[in-house]
Amino acid sequence: MQQTQTIDQIQTFDGKYPKQLWYLFFSEMWERFCFYGMRGMLTFFMVNHLFMEEKQANLQYGATQAFVYAFTFIGGLFADKILGFRKSLFWGGLLMITGSLILAYDPKEFFFLGLSFNIIGTGFFKPNISTMVGALYKEGDSRRDAGFSLFYSGINIGALLGGYACVAIGKGALLGSMVPEALRWNVAFGLAAVVMTISLITFVYTRSTLGPIGLSPFQTAEGKTEDGKQWYEYVVYIGALAAIPLIMMMVANTEYTDMFMYIIGPFSLLYLVYEMTRHSAAEAKKLAAALLFILFSVVFWAIFEQAGGSLSLFAANNLSDKMLGGALTLDPNGVNNAANSLFVILFAPLIGLLWVWMSGRKMEPNTVVKFGLGFLFLGIAFYAFYACRFFANEDGVASLDVFTIAYFIVTLGELCLSPIGLSIMTKLSPARLQGLMMGMWFLASAYGQYVAGLFGASIVSVATNPTPMDKLLSYTEGYKQFALYAIIAGVLLIVISPLVRKLMQEVK
Repeated sequence: MQQTQTIDQIQTFDGKYPKQLWYLFFSEMWERFCFYGMRGMLTFFMVNHLFMEEKQANLQYGATQAFVYAFTFIGGLFADKILGFRKSLFWGGLLMITGSLILAYDPKEFFFLGLSFNIIGTGFFKPNISTMVGALYKEGDSRRDAGFSLFYSGINIGALLGGYACVAIGKGALLGSMVPEALRWNVAFGLAAVVMTISLITFVYTRSTLGPIGLSPFQTAEGKTEDGKQWYEYVVYIGALAAIPLIMMMVANTEYTDMFMYIIGPFSLLYLVYEMTRHSAAEAKKLAAALLFILFSVVFWAIFEQAGGSLSLFAANNLSDKMLGGALTLDPNGVNNAANSLFVILFAPLIGLLWVWMSGRKMEPNTVVKFGLGFLFLGIAFYAFYACRFFANEDGVASLDVFTIAYFIVTLGELCLSPIGLSIMTKLSPARLQGLMMGMWFLASAYGQYVAGLFGASIVSVATNPTPMDKLLSYTEGYKQFALYAIIAGVLLIVISPLVRKLMQEVK
């Protein structure tokens, strides 16, 4: 395949954004529609249609999401060493489409089979498109953060649309008069397959603009694979398919998830230490700084990701008042899934302008302090979720307005941490470890998701046949504890920021 541009030509672009960023933006937007649509349906579907207990559904949700993000580490590793980012992304997209179609056919009978395809597919897709965004910029290019902020907007447009639409269709709150009740969940899962197909088509038709970015390490600049190396790729493809029965077993039985998480975390840390010994002292210090960001992010996501677990059940059980602001009639689960994304889209540009304004006055906080602020906002937000109990009626029905305000504060915390985290991984990582470190960033999310499931299960009401009021008090008490954890982590990060800045050296 003839490449039309060199890497230098791609990275030497006029304006704020390279044109390739827009193509990756749209491909990621539709993939995130699929992902967040699935995420928003899982816990509700497990409780109301697979008839799991709430505690078990929280654990099951944490296990499923943990595997999704854990496989981004594995997908990043295979992309670095064998497939390259492009082939990894394409293979992952095919698996996700397959999994969504299986769920659309019969979500009750083939629930864990469909999830397993989606888990492995996301692992191959997710870390590699983010890494290709980083490759569009030269080292030290000040426009990189702006590019990742735009890319993050694409993520959240997809999350907004998918997060609301899929669960609302499944529940009949959206298109209820058009879709027969018996087929609503089939259509909801099928919609995820349709948009994932759009994502993959977008990538296929625009990948030629990427020049050499994302090619396999066994490919030449012209796209030809070295003799005798093709079978490496086939082994990866076959291995991924062979792993599906194993993933099904581990996701369906959460005790196997525990074993997996106990193994992959230490393994990834040992492998990172090994890689650090093969680099210079300066590079090793940067990797150590990246590792600190990764470890703190586990705590952040463990609290933040209550959105797909306990907060999903809280929305279903304790927010039956569907009026938002006294004017809009919205499905509470749709609000739970989509409010954060809507606020990101609305306020991400404003937060970016705030950083620019503060930078011009030499007031902008450094990356570590921004991370700390992210935790502080997260803590305040979960105190707001706790405050829902003070705005509830005698039936345990709380205010959707207060719930939505809490999500606004959550968003402020996320905007201080998540887009900057994606960017800082590419800045602190040597070129040969870009895929690995992006995978480790998402592996931290895996542990966050895993702990989120444990946290969510721990705050389920222990009452026999709990009433909505029992559930309200139990969940909100748990949210108060999570708020305290976030505040402590934020203060600690701000205190140690000078030490972390030394490790980062010239990286801002």
